[in-house]
Amino acid sequence: MKKVTLKDVAREAGLGTATVERVINGRGGVSEKTAEKVTRAVKRLKYGVRDAELHRSALRIEVILVRPETSFFARLNRAFERIAASLDRAVLLHRTFVKENDPAAMARHIASTTLRRSGLIICAQDDPAVKQALRAVMASGVVVVQIVTRCDDGRLPYVGIDNYAAGRTAAYYMSGLLAAKAGNFVAICHSGTYKGHRDRIQGFSDYLAERGSPNHVFLHAILGQDDDLQIAELLAEALRRDPNIIGVYSAGGGDEGVAAVLQKWSRMRDIFWVGHELTHRKQRYLRSDLMNICIDQAPEVQARRSVDMVLHKLEIIPTEINSDPVRFLTITRENV
Repeated sequence: MKKVTLKDVAREAGLGTATVERVINGRGGVSEKTAEKVTRAVKRLKYGVRDAELHRSALRIEVILVRPETSFFARLNRAFERIAASLDRAVLLHRTFVKENDPAAMARHIASTTLRRSGLIICAQDDPAVKQALRAVMASGVVVVQIVTRCDDGRLPYVGIDNYAAGRTAAYYMSGLLAAKAGNFVAICHSGTYKGHRDRIQGFSDYLAERGSPNHVFLHAILGQDDDLQIAELLAEALRRDPNIIGVYSAGGGDEGVAAVLQKWSRMRDIFWVGHELTHRKQRYLRSDLMNICIDQAPEVQARRSVDMVLHKLEIIPTEINSDPVRFLTITRENV
């Protein structure tokens, strides 16, 4: 196999050999955009330079997430942290947390040019300003990948589970395992902010309408902002108001609030609970029969696949990355 030369790198990058040599030897005097072109060409051609020599001209991928205090996003953040430590030094993974209740601030951060990006991985609200900012960034040449939930825009690549299917799965188990028992169901989610949550509730509702038992009624969704205390208050009030509630589907966060309420009501009423995201506490809830089903969306797989998708689109990884929905896991006490 022919040895790759400096001229080959220059040809691949569309630059002169003197410019490529300056970048590779870290002598400065070139723009960040030019340095990025050289880095990408070097990686594509597997030109034999030391990582340290390309460190200053690294490809930067920003990951924008929300709510690091929640168990799910803490788990997702740890996955990105592990991936960042394993990447080639010429690829920098920069994690940023942005307030979820301020879409205007999210849009401003997305549009900011203070942090140069080659790629952007983002979990964001389905908000017009956010979508517009993402489209503008993508049009500028930045590779954009959505993770966990979509902004409702088919032009933006997405890595995550099929949330609609997850909601239908929750209804399938709840209605099937409670087939002999008449009663009402309620669902809990953050709000209408995230399309992923809307899709889960829609899937849950549609399955019950299409294939559920006439003995079961889906009442409504409780919007609790994924806040444990708020969800606990709202769910407790719903249970006090309606003695016929026999099933709870928590489609978002705030499950510690759900658990606290169901533990108090366990002596008076047997309530079937389907939730999301397997944590150590939820393992205990499953083993004790407080929780019946946990749907886990494998955030580690989502993190790895989203990074690989960006690297593939940057032509660093030659292999095509699977764009099918990430498979979610259905956990019970038998396989926890």
